[in-house]
Amino acid sequence: MQSHNREIQQDVRELGALLGDVLEEQTSRQGFETVESSRRAAIEYRSGERDSRDSLVADLEGLSPHHQRVVSRAFTTYFELINLAEERERVRTIRTDSHEGTLADSLETAADELGEADVETIQQILDDVLIEPTFTAHPTEARRKTVKAKLRDISTSLETLDERLLTEKEEEQVWRDIDAEVTSLWQTPQVRNRQPEPEDEARNVQWYLENTLFDVVGEVYDELDDAIDAEVPADIEIPKLFEFRSWAGSDRDGNPYVTPEVTANTLERQRSVILEKYREQLKRLSGVLSQDGSRIDPGSAFQAALERDRERLPGSARTAQERYPDEPYRQKLKLMRERLERVGDVRPGGYDDVDDLLSDLEGIAQSLRTNGAESVVEAHVDPIRRQVATFGFSLASLDLRDHQQKHTDAIAEALEREGIDYTSLSEDERVELLTDAVLQDEPVVDLSETEGLSEDSARVLELFDSLADWQTEYGVEAIDTYAISMTEEPSHVLEVLFLADQAGVVSLPEHSGIDIVPLLETEYALSGARRIMGTLFENEAYSQALEARGQTQEIMLGYSDSNKENGFLAANWSLYKNQRRLGEICDDHDVTMRLFHGRGGSISRGGGPMNEALLALPNSTVTGQVKFTEQGEAIAEKYGNPRIAERNIEQMLNAQLRARKQAIDQPEEAVREEWLEAMGTMADAARQEYRDLLESEGFVRYFEQATPITVIEDLDLGSRPASRSGERTVEDLRAIPWVFSWTQSRCILPGWYAIATGIDAFLQAGGSMETLQEMYDEWPFFQTTLDNAALSLSRTELEIADRYADMADTELRERFFPRLTDEYERAAALIQEIGRRDRLHTRDWLGENLERRNPYVDPLNMLQISLLNQTDRTDIEERTLRLTVKGIAAGMKNTG
Repeated sequence: MQSHNREIQQDVRELGALLGDVLEEQTSRQGFETVESSRRAAIEYRSGERDSRDSLVADLEGLSPHHQRVVSRAFTTYFELINLAEERERVRTIRTDSHEGTLADSLETAADELGEADVETIQQILDDVLIEPTFTAHPTEARRKTVKAKLRDISTSLETLDERLLTEKEEEQVWRDIDAEVTSLWQTPQVRNRQPEPEDEARNVQWYLENTLFDVVGEVYDELDDAIDAEVPADIEIPKLFEFRSWAGSDRDGNPYVTPEVTANTLERQRSVILEKYREQLKRLSGVLSQDGSRIDPGSAFQAALERDRERLPGSARTAQERYPDEPYRQKLKLMRERLERVGDVRPGGYDDVDDLLSDLEGIAQSLRTNGAESVVEAHVDPIRRQVATFGFSLASLDLRDHQQKHTDAIAEALEREGIDYTSLSEDERVELLTDAVLQDEPVVDLSETEGLSEDSARVLELFDSLADWQTEYGVEAIDTYAISMTEEPSHVLEVLFLADQAGVVSLPEHSGIDIVPLLETEYALSGARRIMGTLFENEAYSQALEARGQTQEIMLGYSDSNKENGFLAANWSLYKNQRRLGEICDDHDVTMRLFHGRGGSISRGGGPMNEALLALPNSTVTGQVKFTEQGEAIAEKYGNPRIAERNIEQMLNAQLRARKQAIDQPEEAVREEWLEAMGTMADAARQEYRDLLESEGFVRYFEQATPITVIEDLDLGSRPASRSGERTVEDLRAIPWVFSWTQSRCILPGWYAIATGIDAFLQAGGSMETLQEMYDEWPFFQTTLDNAALSLSRTELEIADRYADMADTELRERFFPRLTDEYERAAALIQEIGRRDRLHTRDWLGENLERRNPYVDPLNMLQISLLNQTDRTDIEERTLRLTVKGIAAGMKNTG
């Protein structure tokens, strides 16, 4: 059976032709020919028909500012459209492989693997697993919301052309709609004219939760249910397996614009959205449950629940009885909708919490089952129950986050008014003071009294003072996690416990309304994990708080800053080692560990295929619960299209179910000691080389001159500043613009630099290539690390990077670029030898992707370099330069 009408080549060709027509209509014939000339020149060089890019560069530099802008817009728009064509191809592949039974990482393959275990173990695995994707507001989404909306409309039209049988007239109408959207897209500003605000970012995250994930999650549960039924001859209960969380509107680290008002507005808006979604679902369910009460027996439990609702809402009950006489389910659903309407309302009768709503849905399901309507339950009631269990009354629970220094300073200032010199205390003395303060009944400080405090400290106290009100208004589960950036001492965690206690959010030993999550991201913190976590687990106050939270400790690992500090190979090894170490520490103290992986979209920031990453984690760390960040443009790529979103969630669940089974079967991963020693040798040498590069005199100036970092810092990509203090140092610069800049210049060194030096150090120390090949074949961690580096190497274009290097002072260029080139070439050769293959990457689609994209990215890079070389740029040239950044990001499908 043919499921699709088109292929990617046709989509690319016809979208490109349509863009050409729009370009000529909206500019001029000359504008069209200018773009065509650049396009042909780039393709001819890539295909070997030209010896150099010099003529392309000369043509671009000779253009008027107006035509430079036309070229920039044309290639940027082209990539926006081609990305849609590739998205459609991903959907085709998913549907075709699913139909043919060849879909890798499916829930059927996971169920098949689970089927090898006994029923009790299968149920344990399912009960253990909880996957928590956490959406963040990191500023890596380079597209405007308006642009994304237009692209989504074009995507819908492509789906219609591909999956529906259309008449010739209908097809013409669809292409007319696409033409209209592309024309509108051309006329729409690509570059923001203002910096997005935190609430803009929160609404952006909310869109994906509301419009894609809300519907997709139920389908994933249904697929898993069917897959397990086919493999396991027993009744298995599928518990809640997903919970979505967000930092958008609540992450304060380095962002002064995230105020308590922003967080309160985000909580209110998200609750309103999810309650409306439930009301819509119950309205649809009412259309199904039209059973005649005189022909069925709803049961005494159902009738009792209905009577209680009638007593709560007598007026609404009369209306329901008049509208739906002898239709008990519809009466019940009408009252349930009214109770949802009153959540958070001054009127009585609303649901107190989500468990009440789940209880009502379960009551309806049980009543239907006793009347022989199991199929109705499975088709219509169970999906809603799973949505309610997943999204609660908050849509996505918010995590708070701030830098540890902010808490230390706020406490020091507040305690100074009480005659306590917190600043002068040693670490042990701080731990003792904070512990005693938490355990005593009387508060130590008044959080509402902020007069005389610094602005930052006042903000900290105001936040915790507000937290208690938020939990009262929206429920503890709506905002119950606090991450601490740059945690390096036990006191940094106890400071947050102290502030939460002063706010009344914590009342030990009975209650703790917050999970406190240390973010370990520096080498000092990671290597001191036992010192930090062991002290906390043995602390009288913290151990009580932990027990009140079910003896589960969430620990966040910072991939981005760890990479920026140590380099790709050393950071990955440090994270792997310390995950194992954290697992041991938690086991020693009988604590369940939930790792929170602070991953970015790019390889250098922990990105890469999520299912492979989950399966490569050390067995001892796989407790079943896992949490990870989803950031920037990766959110749109993974969750913008419902079918791709469903596939991503399915792959996550496949990997986590299998990983948990592996961990139960083999609690300690079998890794040879010689492999651990080999990695230690490689990582030490790689870190030394990477740090030597960063600390070399003049390297920061080279980075500043050979990448568009100065432009990126001024882009209105996110609400948060690009650096922590405004100083120009690698340490001070945030990881996102650091990676973004190297990606733009096509020298993606954060994803591979110093790997060759590390591998060479192992070989020079007597190690063998055979050992490295065995490690690659048999150790998922090592294979995933090298494969991810290969992806970054494959996307690196040294010929382009060479031209960016020419912008640097000659002395700096000669000192640094050959060093980068040498490391790149050695790394590429070594990875191919270790993997025993004749190309860097192992993915056919990547080769096709690069071949399709590279000729079209090249003109944007050449134009960007030309504009960067100009000391004085006009307003139109400045806008064109900023647009080249957007276009290259779209072409690379990656920013930071």
